[in-house]
Amino acid sequence: MGFLFDVLIGIAAVVILAVIILVISVFNGFVSKRNRVQDAWAQIDVQLKRRYDLIPNLINAVKGYMTYEKSVLTQVTQLRTSIMNGNTAAKADANNQLSQALKSIFAVAENYPDLKASQNFMNLQQQLMDTEDKIAFVRTSYNDYVLDYNNALQEFPGNVFAPKFGFKKAEFFQAPEEQKENVKVDFSDVNNTNAGKDKPSIQPKSAKK
Repeated sequence: MGFLFDVLIGIAAVVILAVIILVISVFNGFVSKRNRVQDAWAQIDVQLKRRYDLIPNLINAVKGYMTYEKSVLTQVTQLRTSIMNGNTAAKADANNQLSQALKSIFAVAENYPDLKASQNFMNLQQQLMDTEDKIAFVRTSYNDYVLDYNNALQEFPGNVFAPKFGFKKAEFFQAPEEQKENVKVDFSDVNNTNAGKDKPSIQPKSAKK
């Protein structure tokens, strides 16, 4: 009888130890995955800050040429301010809108030969385009880490422990479908011999005519 009792105690101890190891493993897994998400988000923030610092120089470079595009320049300025505030979803939305607005500026610049000839503008354009590419790259990495982290929270045994440990789903950094389309700039009404004196029409590619 005593031997059987010792066996049961031994089995119970092994089970308890296994549960403790499982809980520690799951918890550490959550922490590791969450840290990767946070690190990837920090990389996005670095690129957003870099673009934030470049935009005032871009506005100064183009505002003397783009007399008729003040609304676009104003939008860029407002989005620049809002993009550094708010949660992930708010930043993602502001980022997507800002990317579209910058595309509009670069497209309109095609109608201003003097502006296109400006080395300062060309350098700023290249730096901002490079930054856009980097944002797209780190956004992909961030979303991959978010997917991995969220899956861990929702799959067994993570879904059992996540609420108890206080781990919550992370938000993806992504563009709404309508903001993934390229910007279409229509210069059909512009007199090529008198560039810059007529207002180009800027509209989303999907806009109804």
